[in-house]
Amino acid sequence: AQAAAAPSVSATDSSAKTDAAAGGEKPKACKACCACPETKRARDACIVERGQEDCTALIEAHKKCMRDAGFNI
Repeated sequence: AQAAAAPSVSATDSSAKTDAAAGGEKPKACKACCACPETKRARDACIVERGQEDCTALIEAHKKCMRDAGFNI
């Protein structure tokens, strides 16, 4: 029974580390992929329709939102 419990605890520890790494330097209230959905959606639509060069204002707005949410980008 003890041998079966050890891998389970180990798997939980590694997934917790993975979650923290995915969110940035510190654990966040949400992951980077879920932060700032409004600015992300507008930025992505603009890039698809017009190209990255013509969407710098929306890209910068999304970066600001991410920084304000605590992400280091």
